[in-house]
Amino acid sequence: MFKPGRKYAVMLKIWLLLLMCLMALDNSAQLTRSKIGETIVTNGGDITITCIDQRRGFGSGITFDADIQSPKSASFSHDGKKIYINSLEGGKTVVYDVATRKKLKVINHEFPSGKGRLWLPPSGFYTFTHYPEGENRSFMGKPVEEAITPDGRYMFVPYYRRSFDLNAQDPSALAIIDTQTDEIVRMVETGPLPKMVSVSHDGKLLAITHWGDNTVGFLDISDPEPTKWHHLPPVTIGKKLNLNYSLTSSVNRDSGSGFLLRGTVFLPGDSLLLVSGMAGPLNVFDVNKMEWLGTFPDLNNIRHLTLNGPTLFMSRNSAGEVMTVPVDSIVKPVASSRGDSRIFKAVGVKRTKVGDGARTLKVSPSGKYIFVACNSASALNIVRTEDMTVIGTINTDSYPVGLDISPDGSMIVTTSQGRKGKGGGNAVNFFKVEYKDPEPVLNQMKEINGKETPVKREPSAKEIEGNSGITALGWIGICLAIACAAGASYFFFHRKIKK
Repeated sequence: MFKPGRKYAVMLKIWLLLLMCLMALDNSAQLTRSKIGETIVTNGGDITITCIDQRRGFGSGITFDADIQSPKSASFSHDGKKIYINSLEGGKTVVYDVATRKKLKVINHEFPSGKGRLWLPPSGFYTFTHYPEGENRSFMGKPVEEAITPDGRYMFVPYYRRSFDLNAQDPSALAIIDTQTDEIVRMVETGPLPKMVSVSHDGKLLAITHWGDNTVGFLDISDPEPTKWHHLPPVTIGKKLNLNYSLTSSVNRDSGSGFLLRGTVFLPGDSLLLVSGMAGPLNVFDVNKMEWLGTFPDLNNIRHLTLNGPTLFMSRNSAGEVMTVPVDSIVKPVASSRGDSRIFKAVGVKRTKVGDGARTLKVSPSGKYIFVACNSASALNIVRTEDMTVIGTINTDSYPVGLDISPDGSMIVTTSQGRKGKGGGNAVNFFKVEYKDPEPVLNQMKEINGKETPVKREPSAKEIEGNSGITALGWIGICLAIACAAGASYFFFHRKIKK
């Protein structure tokens, strides 16, 4: 029996349940999944881009790969024959053959301790302050980004944190991989929460940017023998953070970490290093003196930096923008500065809106086109640099973060990491790129794609796209929910309540 006063409480619960269903349907509608065979042609017909393959940590069949867990970044080998994928939460670097997408190897980032034959001697610059004898603890490293030496021989992979370091406040580590064997040949300590690494053009110096405490580390790699590589003193931007977080409760280290240092690139000649801050301005370092010189305040909140010829390319995550600036506009103000001035201004900056959450960007060999992974928009966007116009967009799996382009520009690989509480991600997308006007070949590659034809297939029910609005299944669910709620309303309000 229902009492008259209770029916309203029951109805409130029913309508709250309906609201939750609608919210869930709306959230799922935001998730997208790329489709093999999907093709777009950019405005003007400059580029045709096609999704030719996928590797996903879910589902089944040929595209399933359990090693793809929160993939953070991608990097082609210098000859374009292999692609390296860093699975951050899986603690692995997965290596694929580019032509066949066959998995060649899985590099595991698990270690019994921070000591042993693999490890370079401690530098004394990075000490454990929260975990006693932290160098003796076993751990899994969480691989973030990567950089490869100019000769293509060695790849450097920094770890977001060691697995026991809950809030990334003690020294992390970096793996040195021999790309000939795809084996870790050396390990080295780093500061807290390293994200980006960059190798100088002469191959003699590695910059390691620490998101965690406003510092940039340097590794001397000038000797042909990796066992003789060693750290140089790290350089601080502003004030080094005093880290003192909980050892039992996790905090959000992706924010509140100073300038959130990330983008890192050596300028031509290797005398200057640029480091951007997602919560601050672009910084410039004198590499020869190993000192911070100052900032470009107008170039702020930048996530990713990359060079192509005489141009610096930048992405701004929160603004969803891509920017370009002549390298000379960076070099000249620094070279002509006098006194103690540490504030510089660049001229000739161009920018364009590309899509929400502009993350990693790469440039075609000719410099004519920018490809950028837009995280919130769940898309790969293409910008024509001549007039900084977005000329095309193709779907990716939800929340792409990483991206790389093959040396000849014929393939792009994106990594979709996913978002906590929102799903998506756990996917790698392979795109074939065809140009109306041939791109220059920077590193000659044998036929990457051969004569293969993209495999076309219909998406499964789990892969029905949300980009086009609410799907057919979504509408059915909404209608059923409304019908149930309406029926329940009629039942409770119109039936006679017997006492």
